[in-house]
Amino acid sequence: MTEAVRPAWPRSARLDAPRILQRIAEITGVRLELEGPAPGGEVGAAYVRWPDGRHSVLTEGRSRSGPLVDKARQAGVPTARHELSAHVDGRRVIVQQRLPGRPPQQPDPHLVRQMLAINDRLAGLLADVPAPKPTDLYLTGDGPGFCLHDPLAEHSPRTAALLERIHTIGAAGTVMVGDDLVHMDFHPGNVLVDPSGRVTGLIDWDGAARGDRHFDLVTLRFTLARAGPGMLGPLDQRLAGISDRRYNTYWAHMSLRMVDWSIRHHDPATVDTWLDVAEAGFRPVG
Repeated sequence: MTEAVRPAWPRSARLDAPRILQRIAEITGVRLELEGPAPGGEVGAAYVRWPDGRHSVLTEGRSRSGPLVDKARQAGVPTARHELSAHVDGRRVIVQQRLPGRPPQQPDPHLVRQMLAINDRLAGLLADVPAPKPTDLYLTGDGPGFCLHDPLAEHSPRTAALLERIHTIGAAGTVMVGDDLVHMDFHPGNVLVDPSGRVTGLIDWDGAARGDRHFDLVTLRFTLARAGPGMLGPLDQRLAGISDRRYNTYWAHMSLRMVDWSIRHHDPATVDTWLDVAEAGFRPVG
């Protein structure tokens, strides 16, 4: 019997900056010069320069997050202004202000304290904005290019068991509600710092949504799960105040997101790493 061929799961394409800049020029008449790739990120970003010498960053976007970014900046969060957006061959791209600083080489307790302070600033920022449809966490159905369910169902018995647990949690509710501004990808890789470790920017707001700011703290807790108690302690103190059901709903989303992405884009060792984090992080439900 021949071994079954594993499905070729869809992968998110990397940013093709030269082609996008050419298309921006054709569509808008604005000619930006490519300076090089920006560090970090799964899909990629690029540094570009305007004809007047300004430095910016080119990214691909899924949502119109500019007004939400402005809300965060008005609340004192260092964010980048959106300077140009365009639809290029069915994909939305954004050129935004380049903020000073670089992603931290290694997260530390000082960074976590600053991220907690930023999270505080996002509380209630959308209370005066008409509420849209609640933010879906995709626990019972696929997300738009991420949080896919079939990869977990078919990758291994272990990932299938995790997916069953996610579906069970999702049966009690799969949306996030609240009046806070939620970044939705709140981890050290989306923070910029200066040489002293001071946060100079929070970037990659593409998925920003209305909801519960504790979701961002669960995201940060998930990505720092193997860090020492000096970083996890303050996070766990903040998260102790939310119910087990709400915590597990957010943890289920992160488990689905990270394990699915690893199956489709990374190696088996990375899948196992995030499986270990996912399985160990759920709160027991009595």
